[in-house]
Amino acid sequence: MLQEKFNKIKQEIIDELKRTKTLEQLEDLNNKYFSRASGELTKLVKEIKNLAEEERPRIGKIANEVKKEAEELFAQVRSTLGDKVQGENKDKVFDPTLPGKKQAIGKLHVLTQIRREVEEVFLSMGFMVVDGPELESEWYNFEAVNVPSWHPARDMQDTFYIKANGKRQMAKVEGGEENYKLVMRTHTSNVQVRAMEKYGAPIRCIVPGRVFRNEATDARHEHTFHQVEGLMVDKDISIANFKAVMDAIIKAILGPDFKTRIRPGFFPFVEPGFEVDLSCALCQAKGCRVCKNTGWVEFCGAGMVHPNVLKAGGVDPTKYSGFAFGFGLERLAMMRYGINDIRLFESGDLRFLGQF
Repeated sequence: MLQEKFNKIKQEIIDELKRTKTLEQLEDLNNKYFSRASGELTKLVKEIKNLAEEERPRIGKIANEVKKEAEELFAQVRSTLGDKVQGENKDKVFDPTLPGKKQAIGKLHVLTQIRREVEEVFLSMGFMVVDGPELESEWYNFEAVNVPSWHPARDMQDTFYIKANGKRQMAKVEGGEENYKLVMRTHTSNVQVRAMEKYGAPIRCIVPGRVFRNEATDARHEHTFHQVEGLMVDKDISIANFKAVMDAIIKAILGPDFKTRIRPGFFPFVEPGFEVDLSCALCQAKGCRVCKNTGWVEFCGAGMVHPNVLKAGGVDPTKYSGFAFGFGLERLAMMRYGINDIRLFESGDLRFLGQF
């Protein structure tokens, strides 16, 4: 009978309260019997609706009495245990000279910090900061920046092509006649032509952002990393203008002690092309695994913008010239802070990230 069940659960509560020694145990016991969703006493009360109509008032009265007595018992035990805890705390001496507990707070990722510093330096030199899509068509990622279909960078081992239902996705280039496959951009150079199409010439801008390459990772290489592309197009632009801009960014971010060198290099989207190297801060130019024991670390590729790239952006190469460059934010941070493994940036290790 339901009446017997109420009497039994009342005795169970009394017995368990006698064994309760802490407020935590009392709270668990309270949830066990009084929880709205699964409390044992709560479920028992809900069974009253299944009784015959003439039985409900009598059993309901018994249920209310059991519930009331149980609540009073819980209140008594709670008061007793609370007084006990308060008495124990009186014996503890508060020492105001002890240091407080430091609260952990979040902070910007080291790459975000570096990126914002770079943006501020370029903004102070009259550059604007622009953005572009990470999922890009082959036209803007390769063709428009003078990277032909036979170039090794177009191979599957270097590029993440996007597939759906087993087929490569195609993108229609606005104003064009061909469809181009979609790729995860391999550099932020994809925004060069987009920027010239939108803003024309003269133009000076940088494009910071995330890029993707299908390659093995090691201390110097990652499949996902961050680049800053730079573009300056105007009349009578020369390599001297590029060197002045690059010297400014190096001194502003890394300081005056870093040495740089410019050497010839080939990139399809510039002519002539060259590479900028930094003296390795990790080994003080003595040689290590990051600099491949040369004492120098490649910082960026650069050059004078190829006429074909200017044409793709709708700029007349007979009137305008310009330079372009691209460098990695990870490489910049590694040189600044003496980090010896690029994989640490994406590791999510708070022991590493908390240092910056």
